[in-house]
Amino acid sequence: MAPSILAADPARLGEAASAVSDADWLHVDVMDGHFVPNLTFGPNVVEALRRAGAPPLDVHLMITEPERSVEQYVRAGARRIAVHVEATPHIHRLLQSLGQLGVERAVALNPGTPLEAVEWVMEECEAILVMTVNPGWGGQKLIPATLRKVAQLRALLEERGLDRRIVVDGGIDLQTVAQAVRAGADTLVAGSAVFGAPDPAEALAQLRAAAEAALDGEAKPKFNQT
Repeated sequence: MAPSILAADPARLGEAASAVSDADWLHVDVMDGHFVPNLTFGPNVVEALRRAGAPPLDVHLMITEPERSVEQYVRAGARRIAVHVEATPHIHRLLQSLGQLGVERAVALNPGTPLEAVEWVMEECEAILVMTVNPGWGGQKLIPATLRKVAQLRALLEERGLDRRIVVDGGIDLQTVAQAVRAGADTLVAGSAVFGAPDPAEALAQLRAAAEAALDGEAKPKFNQT
C-alpha cells in the first residue's frame, strides 16, 4: 500500500505521514503545472517528509524534462522514483541514470499511452506505474479500461519472465481495490480513500485487508464505513 500525501491537509503533512507509518510506501506526487495542470511538491517537501520519519518515499515525477530534476529528489530522500515515458524522449537513458543513483526505478504511463511505449525499457526498471486516472488531480474515479491494460501488462511480464512490480495510481478505494489486485496490480496508490477518511490509519488497514482478500481469492470482506 502506498497512500498518496497529495490528498492530505497541506498544512499537516508531517502528521499525515505519521498517521500511515506502517504503509509500505508514502507516495509523493510532484507536478509542475506543465506536464499536468497542477503544482504540488518539490524536493524540500520530500526532504522534510524524510526527516519526519515517513515511510519509504515513492516520488512520482509528473514533470517535463525529469532528467533535469531526478538527482535533487534522490538527494532529498526518494527511495523510488517514477518517471513518465511521455515526459522525456530518452526514457531508456534516464532509467539507466536512476539505476546509477541507487534508487528503485519506475516507468509510468498515462491512461491513453499504450503498453508498447514501455515494452522495451522494462528491463531497466523495477516497477511499472499505470495511471488509472488522468494525472493532475486527486479524487478522480478509476477509468475501467486501464485495468485491462494492467492485466495485459501482467501477462506480458510473465511471458518475458520479468519480476516487476505493477503500481496502479488513481481511483483506488474499497470499491475498486479488489478489481485492481485481480487485474495484476501489486502496489496500490490511494489518496482520498486514506487521507479523506476520519481515521487514515484505519482506512489504510481496510484497504490492505480488501487487497489481501482479493489476492487470496476470498470474498470481499465487509467493512465498517467511516
